[in-house]
Amino acid sequence: MATILSVSGSPSPVSRTARLLRHLDGTLAAEGHDVVPLDVRSLPAEALLRADFGHPAIVEARRLFEQADGIVVGTPVYKAAYSGLLKSLLDLLPQAVLTGKTVLPLATGGTVAHVLAIDYALRPVLASMGAAHIVQGWFVLDKDIAIREDDAVSVDVATQEALDVVLAQFSAALKDGRPRAAAA
Repeated sequence: MATILSVSGSPSPVSRTARLLRHLDGTLAAEGHDVVPLDVRSLPAEALLRADFGHPAIVEARRLFEQADGIVVGTPVYKAAYSGLLKSLLDLLPQAVLTGKTVLPLATGGTVAHVLAIDYALRPVLASMGAAHIVQGWFVLDKDIAIREDDAVSVDVATQEALDVVLAQFSAALKDGRPRAAAA
């Protein structure tokens, strides 16, 4: 199966976005994919803010992007756009780092007024970085993500059903795209 890099662009240590991604990572792993989580907030702030391309943590993040077959990018929506933290990392990656990759954009936010942030803010950046296929993204309302007492994530039933469809489309695109990418 595919190697998937699951990137959380949330700056919060108690992020619904990151927890949702880790929840979805379990689904992808159960399908046989090798899932590698990356929380951008764990990267050194100084390296991100000073654009230190050679910092070992940035070099490692670049390697993870380069080695992945598919990328899941999750971000909270702030001011109708993806997070500045995610932008900081994307700015440090090579322009063509997503060439040949299948990408699934996901976003979380407090209101449906932000639903278009995926298509109008995040998708163009991912396309400009060479993504071979950007599957339909999905926006999840914060209220539909619950953190249980045992720290596990619970997702609203209708939202989980929609996410299952999106993940299935992502997995199918990875499977369909891998032979063509290998033959190229």
